[in-house]
Amino acid sequence: MTAEQPIRVLVVEDDPVAADAHVMYVGRVPGFVAVGKAHTGAEARRLLDRTPVDLLLLDLHLPDVHGLQLARSLRAAGHHTDVIAVTSARDLTVVREGVSLGVVQYVLKPFTFATLRDRLVRYAEFRGTAGEASGQDEVDRALATLRAPGPAALPKGLSGPTLERVTGALRASEEGLTAAGVAESVGISRITARRYLEHLVDAGRAGRSPLYGQVGRPELVYRWARGR
Repeated sequence: MTAEQPIRVLVVEDDPVAADAHVMYVGRVPGFVAVGKAHTGAEARRLLDRTPVDLLLLDLHLPDVHGLQLARSLRAAGHHTDVIAVTSARDLTVVREGVSLGVVQYVLKPFTFATLRDRLVRYAEFRGTAGEASGQDEVDRALATLRAPGPAALPKGLSGPTLERVTGALRASEEGLTAAGVAESVGISRITARRYLEHLVDAGRAGRSPLYGQVGRPELVYRWARGR
């Protein structure tokens, strides 16, 4: 593959809506092209047997096989495609096992386009490294390109632990919550709750809509951006 050719990605995801979204996300990143999508491990194997693929965007929870089992069988069959695991699993044992099977990155659901774009760009930078390293520092720099940047600093007055509690309350509510509802659930003031909720909206992790049927100005209902 020459430097001008795009990195070919196969999306393996059992949820058709999520699969379409991931294909769209890949297509929006320069230097990458989605060459197909599969909803099962068996379908992924068939596509890999007839389609050149550089990178798997792989959901670990498939209906017919666990994603790591699929990666292991692909290695045994001679496929050396790299893997970015897309999953809601947070088990670090699974993460460690994946490293030995060609998993170069993990993306936790739900995620935004910006998160996946960052992982893909870093993978492309890593893939582009070639030649002989001049020393340990250069090896370290090459490996560091795969690492995600540290979490962005929160706006002044917001704290990580409280943000996690607000996020947890919002994700647990199917119908959404008002600022007052979040305040009661988390144990903070309504004004403080609104600040955290607006931060989640700005980050693309939540949405908001007016709650009609009340006297006066309608209150806002916040909902977790599921599938993001």
